[in-house]
Amino acid sequence: MSKVPTVRRNSGSSDRPESLRPESIMTTGSDDATHETNLREELKERHVNMLAFSTVLGLGLFFGGGKIIVLAGPGLAVIAYILIGTVLWTTMATVGEMTALFPVRGPLFEFPRRFLDESIGFACAWLMWFSYVIALASQLQAIASVFQFQVAKEYLDEVGWPHGPVGWSTHATSSAVWVGIFLIIMGAVNLLPVRWYGRFEYVCGCLKIMFLVGLIMFNTILNAQKRFHTSRFWTYDSPYSFASKNYTVRDGVNKSSDPLVYEGSLGTFAGTWSGMTLIFFSMMGFEVIAISAAENKDLKNSETIKVASRKISLRVMLLYTLAIFTVGLNVPADDPNLLRAARSGLSGGQGSVFILSAIRNHLRFWPGFFNGFFAFSSTSTGINNIYCASRSLHALASTHDAWPRWTPVQAVRARLERTYHGVPYGAVFVSWVFGFLAFTAVSSKAADNLDKMATNSTISMLIVYAVNNASYLVFYRAINAAAGRSDDPEARKGGFKRGAPEYPYKSSGQWMRATYGLVATSILALFNGWKTFVPPFDTKTFVADYISLVLFFALSTMYFLGRNGLNPANWQRNATKLHGLAPTMVISGANRPLCGFCDTKHRRGQLRLPDRGLTVRNSKAVVEWLGVWIK
Repeated sequence: MSKVPTVRRNSGSSDRPESLRPESIMTTGSDDATHETNLREELKERHVNMLAFSTVLGLGLFFGGGKIIVLAGPGLAVIAYILIGTVLWTTMATVGEMTALFPVRGPLFEFPRRFLDESIGFACAWLMWFSYVIALASQLQAIASVFQFQVAKEYLDEVGWPHGPVGWSTHATSSAVWVGIFLIIMGAVNLLPVRWYGRFEYVCGCLKIMFLVGLIMFNTILNAQKRFHTSRFWTYDSPYSFASKNYTVRDGVNKSSDPLVYEGSLGTFAGTWSGMTLIFFSMMGFEVIAISAAENKDLKNSETIKVASRKISLRVMLLYTLAIFTVGLNVPADDPNLLRAARSGLSGGQGSVFILSAIRNHLRFWPGFFNGFFAFSSTSTGINNIYCASRSLHALASTHDAWPRWTPVQAVRARLERTYHGVPYGAVFVSWVFGFLAFTAVSSKAADNLDKMATNSTISMLIVYAVNNASYLVFYRAINAAAGRSDDPEARKGGFKRGAPEYPYKSSGQWMRATYGLVATSILALFNGWKTFVPPFDTKTFVADYISLVLFFALSTMYFLGRNGLNPANWQRNATKLHGLAPTMVISGANRPLCGFCDTKHRRGQLRLPDRGLTVRNSKAVVEWLGVWIK
């Protein structure tokens, strides 16, 4: 067993203060001193904020939003997005609080390893990495489908399109070409030093936010113009409805059999439930805030994790919900292209509800422009998938106990642990190679393969989120118990007291929110594949829906038995909890320097007015506060 990480503490007599972070994220404990294994702390708050948003906004919203409207109806689709948003909001708050206090490397598996069991943590690590590389392949396949953009003439005639053909000339090019080109681009960006990588993704994130805000305004203006309908809520009125009226569970097995369709309330519930997993896939990426903690430049002064966690939750929930609400006012749930995209797997921009909104309103320029931005958006998300996968694999390589003791395996582990100029090139390369899985999905069944890959990645992350919510419940009890110990120097300094001003990140009612997140993610993971149990049994769909659960239990069991043996008498839980960790305490109170802009002492993101009434300093404080939450 590897040694428990020690802690490097601040020294009052030192000329250069050191971080209060655990040594496990500052150094790797590697026995090979000739190679660099450290990540560099060069990401600023703004980089992390936009990196998270850029990771979330891929093609899940743009290609999957219309499918949610078909499955749930325009009104229930909005409610479904809000519900899934609350699940991710609570999960991000739990992970954010633990990471802000203990910014360890690989937090999404390190916390389960410490607070639940070592075997569970290691299983989460592999599952998380697996999810990211599958998500990378899924994004590449989605990009390839973007270049197959070609709207059928029959659909254009049906909606009264007054212009010429709509599409790109690239639709005749093999999907494999686009997969190869964008896989190279994604790999090249991940070779950049982390500072430049952060700057690149900051620009991408800003462009994505501006585009999504513009898309909301675009659909709002179209609806306000009432060009073809007298009612602004015509998609909610008869013959349409607020919620879906039926749900097709399975098409006919052959030409002589009828499809299985649920009607009424059962159909509404089944359709909405089926759409929730797709929504979850479109919102995945919140956790990059925690994954990048080991590369954050200044956690104590900028309070990056607290501010970024709250920003990403507000931005995604608000913008996604508004995007679906506004576009749902312009495209009905029975649109022919939407139905084909939802039921037969129509891929490409011709299945995007946002492009169909422009086509139905006879706007010529916008369909091609939207499709082009979709390719950019998915490329940026794919780049971030490699980043998350490589950092997770690098953190796993730094944990010696997670690997077999065989010499060849340890040699591979050591190479994955190495960094060059702060970048784990070995982990980047191995994660990047799995993008070649996208080449297996360039056949005529590409859309179906894409759905299965997205489902697999989603269930893997649902398991990781559920386990981290469970970890928080143990973490909560552990720090409360530690806060009451008089023999602990960290407890005397207030490091474990959630009510102390030095505590980096606290959310009200977080224990209940973690319980809600645990229950919700567990239910979604367990019952996502309910359709596979409706006769006839579909083996391929069952594997896609439940292989992640099988892998998780298999890996957990393997690690547990590897440590404790086959004899039940020797079985015991291995959870180190707070041992070897020192909390990161933010600078607050009298020790906090004056803000250089508003000339007052306050925590970042906190509005504190220095004067009474309308004064220059109060105005500056408001501007500074708005700037923190907007940028």
